[in-house]
Amino acid sequence: MNVMTRPDHAATRAVVDAPTLAAHATPKPNLLSVEDAKSLDVARMTDLFKAHLNPGQLHFMKLLGFHKVKVERAEGMYYIDQNGRKILDFFGGFGSLALGHNHPRILEARRKFQEEKRHEIAIAFMSQYAAALAHNIAACSPGDLDMVFLGSSGSEAMEAAVKVAERAAGPKRPKIVYAENSFHGKTKGVLSITDGQLYRGEFKLVGNTVRVPFGDIDAIENAFRSDPEIGTIVLETVQGGGGIIQAPAEFWQKLRKLCDQYGVLWVADEVQCGVGRTGRFYAFEHYGVVPDVTALAKSLGGGKTAMGAMIARREVYMKAYGTPKTAMIHAAATFGGIGEACITSIEALNVLYDEGLIDNAAATGDYLLARLSALQAKYPKIIKEVRGKGFMVGLEFQDFSQTLPMVLRPMVSLLDDKLKGSLSGFIGALLLRDYDVLVAFTEYNRNVIRLEPPLICRKEHVDRFVEALDSLLARGITSIVKDFLKSQVG
Repeated sequence: MNVMTRPDHAATRAVVDAPTLAAHATPKPNLLSVEDAKSLDVARMTDLFKAHLNPGQLHFMKLLGFHKVKVERAEGMYYIDQNGRKILDFFGGFGSLALGHNHPRILEARRKFQEEKRHEIAIAFMSQYAAALAHNIAACSPGDLDMVFLGSSGSEAMEAAVKVAERAAGPKRPKIVYAENSFHGKTKGVLSITDGQLYRGEFKLVGNTVRVPFGDIDAIENAFRSDPEIGTIVLETVQGGGGIIQAPAEFWQKLRKLCDQYGVLWVADEVQCGVGRTGRFYAFEHYGVVPDVTALAKSLGGGKTAMGAMIARREVYMKAYGTPKTAMIHAAATFGGIGEACITSIEALNVLYDEGLIDNAAATGDYLLARLSALQAKYPKIIKEVRGKGFMVGLEFQDFSQTLPMVLRPMVSLLDDKLKGSLSGFIGALLLRDYDVLVAFTEYNRNVIRLEPPLICRKEHVDRFVEALDSLLARGITSIVKDFLKSQVG
């Protein structure tokens, strides 16, 4: 048989095997398509959430009325729900939306990346996108913060930050100082320096930690002096979960001096307060100091991707991972520096400066604080304190008993601890239901409403939010409680 008449065995096998393959094909499960997901109604979404996600969380969503909303689109400062209602976003995804929802430059950068079929996973080879993003982050960072590790979340960035500091501090100095009411993430490592029993649960955590009050420089100095095994201190520059809590400039300046004096490495957690949120790229820049290691996430992803980064001084990084033998101890994970995520963050940082969003956060943030302070003066029995910087603002309400007539206070004050968070919850729920405004809350001080609008927020958005809050508070506490209870029945 010559080559022209030889049977095509591959083709024959394909013909012969096709029925066999069909007969033994892996059956496709009952999968929902993308279009199916898009068309889910609220009732079906609720069923799936209860069945497969978090039925306990649904309880709180129902209390606030959030379970009735299906977001169809989001643009700029607004969510648009299934009824076409535009919801003003003063929540901002806990600080994840510096550029607002679906910024056109971000969409265009991602569209072009996809159309050109650019590569995503670059583990075997160097990634031009990861390299460029690392350069940009270093360029945005003061001092000699210039070595970058890329990950996918704030927890991952903080894990990398704590690990690089512990490695650089050395095996004889493994202890880590952290603050009361801190939040650094939910993964096992940083959970050990997250000061919340709710999140800690009954997990077995690492024991090389020392807890101090936030902003107490004397407690920190005493810890450094008394325990030579302390090598690292980890602090949020602004405590988000703690209720938008700041320390004065003198604290940070003394902290820097103490760390230098005792050879302790300072890790600044800027996951929530960084990327321009407080009116500077990093919140610590307000105080004229630079940490040894810091971390970013949330808004670093441009509101469209998950991106986190650890940034360390070169000396610290090289001490930890600077030789071929140690270089792979904490190298990039599979999705660390993935292509489209990197170009999204590259474009986000450029937009941040091109559109003057850091300056807007400073100026319009001051306007927000001023308007809220005027509201506090108008309702002193309801609003206890207004605090924050830029677009990271905390609005703390009085304990419930303090909002009531004097004759009722002694009796109700016995329940204040159990009632914590009720007033902020009532107000948050009614702002959404009656005024189409979304706000957030804080983990540890439940009397606080957290305001972290996108950095594109303008004075007209501030005015609309403050006027809505003013109108709601003008009803009085009794009416607010009654209106909330009616919403639960309805």
